[in-house]
Order: sequence, then C-alpha cells, then structure tokens
Amino acid sequence: MSAVTANAPQTSNQLARPSLPQVDSCTVIIFGASGDLSKRKLMSALFNLACEGCTGRDFNVLGVGRTGMSDDDFRAQMRAAVAGASDTRDFTDERWKEFASRLNYLTGDPSSDGVHEEIATRLDEMNQVEADLTSRNHLFYLSTPPSVAGTIIEGLGAAGLASEEKGWSRIIVEKPFGRDLESARELNEKLARVFGEHQVYRIDHFLGKETVQNLLVFRFGNSMFEPFWNRNYVDYVEITAAETLGVGARAAFYEETGALRDMIANHLLQVLTLTAMEPPVAFDADAVRDKKVEVLRSMRPMTSAEATKRTIRAQYTASEVNGERVPGYRDEKNVAAASQVETFAAVQFQIDNWRWAGVPFYVRAGKRLNRKVTEVAVHLKRTPQALFAHTHKGESNVHDIEPNIIVMQIQPCEAIRISFGAKLPGVEMETATVELAFNYEANFHRSSPAAYETLLLDVMQGDATLFTRRDEVEEQWRLITPIEEAWAIDGASPVVSYAAGTDGPAQADALLARNGHVWRTLNGDPKQHR
Repeated sequence: MSAVTANAPQTSNQLARPSLPQVDSCTVIIFGASGDLSKRKLMSALFNLACEGCTGRDFNVLGVGRTGMSDDDFRAQMRAAVAGASDTRDFTDERWKEFASRLNYLTGDPSSDGVHEEIATRLDEMNQVEADLTSRNHLFYLSTPPSVAGTIIEGLGAAGLASEEKGWSRIIVEKPFGRDLESARELNEKLARVFGEHQVYRIDHFLGKETVQNLLVFRFGNSMFEPFWNRNYVDYVEITAAETLGVGARAAFYEETGALRDMIANHLLQVLTLTAMEPPVAFDADAVRDKKVEVLRSMRPMTSAEATKRTIRAQYTASEVNGERVPGYRDEKNVAAASQVETFAAVQFQIDNWRWAGVPFYVRAGKRLNRKVTEVAVHLKRTPQALFAHTHKGESNVHDIEPNIIVMQIQPCEAIRISFGAKLPGVEMETATVELAFNYEANFHRSSPAAYETLLLDVMQGDATLFTRRDEVEEQWRLITPIEEAWAIDGASPVVSYAAGTDGPAQADALLARNGHVWRTLNGDPKQHR
C-alpha cells in the first residue's frame, strides 16, 4: 500500500517542548507507593512535572506502603525505578537530587484503621518542620488493589483528611471501579460519604493519551469530517486493543478480572463514547462527560440470548511465537487448570440514537495476539455506484476500490490514517487504495507526554474533563454486568480458544461476517470484504 504523508510546518516552536503550566503545589500521598504502578508510571510522571517546573517549590510526595523502609531507602528504590522508566525525560543526578529531597515514606498497611491517623500526623509534622515548603493541598492516590479502596476512603474521612478547610483535598481512584454494577454503586456511595464529587478523580490512563484526546479535535475542530460522522455514511466501527504479552505476573489478578472487565468495561467503552458522542457546548468537564453519558444511556443492556449472539470470549493456547514456545493461559502460574476466564473478548454494541441507529460498534481486546496495537477504525460505506469496478481487461470486480477507512491509532505509535481510492499511473483506468498518514512524533518532532503525566497535571489543576464521573461508571457497568451474568450460565457462551500469536479466535471473525463485515488484521493489512 502506498502512503501519502501529511507534513506539519517546521517551526522552532514545534521543535521545542511546549511550556507547561505551574499549578498549585500539593503533597501527593501515594497508597501502595512500593508497588508496580508507582515504580513504572507515577514516580516518573511526577519527576518529569517537577523538572518542568510545574509543581512549585512546596511540592512533596509521601509514599505509604506495607514494605518497611526509611525515607532514604524509599528514595533509593524510586531512583532506580525513575532512571530506568521509559517515560522519564532528561534524567541527571542533579535533577534527581532535587526531586529526591521531596520524597518521604511512611510504613503502614493502607487498609488498617490506624495508618490514616499516622498520615495526618506526618503531614502536620512536615508542615511544622518546613512551614513554608509544604503545601496544605493534598492529593491522595489509591495505587492499591480495588478490594482495599473502600477501607482507605473511610479512613481518610475519619482522620479528617478529606476536609478542604485549609487547602484542597482530592483523591484519585484507579480502575477497576468495582467489578459489577452493584459493587460500583457501593464504591461510589463510600466516596460520596467522604468526598464531594468535585474532589474525586476516577483515572483511566487511556484518556490521557494524545490520540484519544485528539478524537474530539479531529471530529469537532475540522469541518470536513463531522458531516459524514453518522449512520448515513458510516458502515461500522472497530475498536481494538491487542497485546502480544500473556498475563505473566498478573495471572492472579486476571483470574478475578478477565479481558471484559479489564479492558472493555472501562478503557474501550470510554474510547467508544468519545468516538460516538454529540458535540459538547464547551470543552470542560461537565459538558464533555454529559455527552459521553448520553451515548452510554443510548445503549441497551443485552439479554442472555443477545449476549450469546453478540459476544465472544476466548483463551490463548500454547503456540510457537517468533521461534519461541509460549505457554497457554491455563499453563500460566497461578491460573486454575480448568479456568473459564477469558483472555480475549469481542462485543458488538449498538447505539440506539438518531446519529448511530443501525451502525454496529465492534470492540475487541486480547492478550497473546500477533501485534500490539490499539486503534479506532471507522469504516465508511461504499459509493452508491461502482464506477471503477472494471479492470482494463474487462473483468468485473465490484471490490476493486475498498471502502474508505479512517484509523486513529493510539499505540504503539500515535497516528491518524485515512485510506481512499486513487488511479494508478498509466493509460488504463486502474485503481488502488492509498493512504494519507499523520504521525504525531514525525510531524511535531517530539514525543507525546506520558498519559499519567497529563492526568496528574490535570488533577493538580482541578480539571476533571479526562476523568470518569460517577454516572459514567455506573452506566458502563449497566452494559457489562448482563454480559458477565450471561457468560456465567453454563453452555450459554462457551470459552473458545485461539493460538498465541494469531489475530484471535475464528469465532470473532464470524461475529462480523454475518453482517458482511471484517476485522482489520492486526498487522494493518486490509482484509477483503466478503
């Protein structure tokens, strides 16, 4: 396939990293600070923000975790993590020394009753020792298993740490936000008893990615695209999140969660709402989230019979990938020998509103597939007449020009591609599908900021636009819980298999085939329409 590259103007402003705003300083209290998320993502994001001058002179971090450590031990551990993190920018010993002076640690079980009083005492001590260098604004980050979230929230309330009498107090809650509609409502009730909704930031790191945010700019900032973004021109929409890795060390977590809860119930439904929503009246938190909720409310929960027809669940089996033998899911450590947990899920959603009636939204997520890619592909309808359906040999081929496709790739590289038909050079009327491509890094000559960096900065600014509101969470589970319940019925929707390193199970292809549709191959090559 040939490609046409969209080139952005080369200016000095584009070559330099844009200046970031300086926000109100705060003390970030990380529950589970010795854990994997803190090491891989949170600390490098905070380091980058501090080095950019965003966080102010009285910014501090207080880590809380079960692992017994001194402040110096914690700093040494975080130094190794930040220095080795792929998202870290411009790491030097001098920059680390300045940042490390802001790191503190408290040994304690985040789910125990007494630790919250210890946190309050430690924060008071920090203010007394460094009265002009410690902020009264508090940002609590729950980097902990969902099972202890409720206990932590209640403890913060009992210790008076949710109060905004002396400064703002905000809490970030990591997904999953419950495991079904009932538990999501319970978690939301606990949050509401302690914090105001304006203080709560339910984080979904997908919403911090540039291309996800650019869905709104692409649709509503360009007059050429919005007119055909509806059922009159769109045939179907694919949303894909494919990974090449297996469950690995996350097997115990996955046994409780599965692909549907892990990816589709939050990340991919959020992407779906941004793809399908109506124009908001303003780019602010309430206006954007109101429109996202409207999309979710336009989608009917499936009956058991509908879930059997419109969903697929599968597990990867052992296979050879790139010359290496990889185990099947049931062979992974901490996985039950007869596990029925899905590592791949595909769902056909329908949006019953004026804009999207009759347009299927196919969503799939899976592990141990043949390529890592996350993307949205909007397939447009064919032209009403096949004007160029005959080759120069006179043979009829109504599929000579493939339908136009708009692809917004979220990872591994952030890009937007549009395919269209063009005439091949020569005297005969021969056609081919070509591509107009835009790549963030290639065109702007800088990499996009890490998702957690963007989202942490937004929380410090009090901007909740890219965070999930209470009613969004409950509407998502309203759609996902009936599918989980249908899958729990023996024989209703059996777990099928797919070989590791493939595009997924054949049954997922059949899900689309009955509507005359096909998935894009994960390596990006177009499949021919049936």
